[in-house]
Amino acid sequence: MVISNYLLKSVGIGVVEEVRRLVDGVVREFLRKVRRFKEVGSKSLHGIYIYDHVRDEWVLVQVDGGYFEPRREGYYVIYFDNTKCPACRKYDLYWFPYTKSVAGRLGGYYFIIVLCEWFAGRCRSEAASSSFTFYDIHASPTTLLLHVKGGKVVYNEKYEGVLTAEELRKVVEGFADRAEKAERGERVELPVKRGGEEELIDLLRKLLLGGG
Repeated sequence: MVISNYLLKSVGIGVVEEVRRLVDGVVREFLRKVRRFKEVGSKSLHGIYIYDHVRDEWVLVQVDGGYFEPRREGYYVIYFDNTKCPACRKYDLYWFPYTKSVAGRLGGYYFIIVLCEWFAGRCRSEAASSSFTFYDIHASPTTLLLHVKGGKVVYNEKYEGVLTAEELRKVVEGFADRAEKAERGERVELPVKRGGEEELIDLLRKLLLGGG
């Protein structure tokens, strides 16, 4: 009788473990699918996304926890996006096609989106909100580039406002060379010199001059 009870208990535990394993697999697969998107926009979940160029998908990698910390050495291109930002929707027209066209051939580059509703103050993601604060982001869209080496950010550039496809090409594809120059102590010339105020002045000039 003792042996029979032991066998029954063993079979029962085995069945429970097998069911649990199958359920865990289904849950993991479900989470894997719902955390992958073709684009990130005004209807997307707040959080931090990284681009998977092999599958052409944006993967939601972090919602909770602290600010985004690059874990690998390389070059990070981070788009700080707000769902209530009209200029961000304009930037999307350049950002997504450009990212898709170059991510596969730019070795060591990582493309990231940090998404909130309206900066750190209105955000349903602790990680995204903390990232806006830590990286001192006060304009949207903002494109932040980081060179990570030896576990530390050794060089960075920040561009506020909408970057066109041509400006993105200059900013992103020349970043590695500029980072190396900075590391050697050489003077670095930014390819696009325009912050929020300069962009506003440029917009006013175009309006006054009839879009020249």
